[in-house]
Amino acid sequence: MFDLIVKNANLPDGQSGVDIACKDGLIAAVEPGITAEAGTVIEAGGNLVSPPFVDPHFHMDATLSLGTPRMNVSGTLLEGIALWGELKPIQSIDDIIARALRYCDLAVTKGIGAIRSHVDTCDDELKGVQALLEVRERVKDRLDLQLVAFPQDGVLRDPTAMANTVRALDMGVDVVGGIPHFERTMADGAESVRLLCEMAAERGLMVDMHCDESDDPLSRHIETLAYETRRLGLQGRVAGSHLTSMHSMDNYYVSKLIPLMVEAGVHAIPNPLINIMLQGRHDSYPKRRGQTRVRELRDAGITVGFGSDCVMDPWYSLGRACMLDVAFMGLHVGQLSSRADMDWCFDAITGNSARIMGLDGYGLAKGCAANFVLLQARDRIEAIRLRAHRLATIRKGAVICRSAPVTHELAGTDGWSELDETAFAPPQTG
Repeated sequence: MFDLIVKNANLPDGQSGVDIACKDGLIAAVEPGITAEAGTVIEAGGNLVSPPFVDPHFHMDATLSLGTPRMNVSGTLLEGIALWGELKPIQSIDDIIARALRYCDLAVTKGIGAIRSHVDTCDDELKGVQALLEVRERVKDRLDLQLVAFPQDGVLRDPTAMANTVRALDMGVDVVGGIPHFERTMADGAESVRLLCEMAAERGLMVDMHCDESDDPLSRHIETLAYETRRLGLQGRVAGSHLTSMHSMDNYYVSKLIPLMVEAGVHAIPNPLINIMLQGRHDSYPKRRGQTRVRELRDAGITVGFGSDCVMDPWYSLGRACMLDVAFMGLHVGQLSSRADMDWCFDAITGNSARIMGLDGYGLAKGCAANFVLLQARDRIEAIRLRAHRLATIRKGAVICRSAPVTHELAGTDGWSELDETAFAPPQTG
């Protein structure tokens, strides 16, 4: 007897009419026509079952703080950083915990199973670190929370940031972060990359740097990050987040840069919603899109995962923990409009981001962790098109969130009729 069976599901790889059986927190079988009994049976009805959504870049210590102590009037990155500096001294550890737990609840309802959150270490009390370590423990049965020690004000620019970052790692933070483009000089930025990568190598940790979140085409710290990754043998363990300066770089330099990233095995994490909102603020017309060169990075073989970055905080006043919103925006801004491109955008919020985070047991194969989400859509492209309603979130083989299907009733001459948004057959090619 199984703990749970999902019947008649479509899978992300195109299989249809498949059953998924779960036992003791693992997927025990993925095949058609499973006849065994189960404690819980879910009829998928031809809807899509996906591994959980993964958000590889977020700021949980700031989330849901919108309007405290004031709004970001200019909407710029720099005012957001200044506003965050005003919020840090007046928020308490309990405030951060309460907001983060509320956000995690919202994330579960949207099918998110793992989040990588940067946590500011430019705070001598390390309130955010203390809070999110507590949150990580409290939500571990519902989602995986991976924490990045992030010296928001610059690990060299802020006088206590280096010591605080070391303290945060000693306390149990998982990943080494940085922000080289925010240091006082290009040389300091490069030096910060070297020091932080050496710290990660010594501790056997991953690296995830806010890198070149700027419109300045001469902000080229991703080149240094790729160099240090190779020098220290960190291949496959390093990610560059944002990389927005790449949208302003000349093509010749990029033709050199991307192969360097490929050689180093550096991953890329664009954040479509926030990048297009914050970048290009000094432009009149034409205005730059802000998102990095997603297509070129992907086509070169670099693992690209889309992050959400912010929800209702000093930098972004919108958001709802929906990774399908993120993919939808990334698709449009990157002009990823072919069927293959749109299908790939689903990878950018699932498997690619899981690889970037190094998640164990992720997927829908036998032996994987029994973590997945049932969507009111038949395939991956339809899920993005509709930003599909989540019907159920399953964690360790148990339903932890469920919702009735969304339906619409229309009045007509013969009475009321039901409209199903998924009932439009998409083309299979093109």
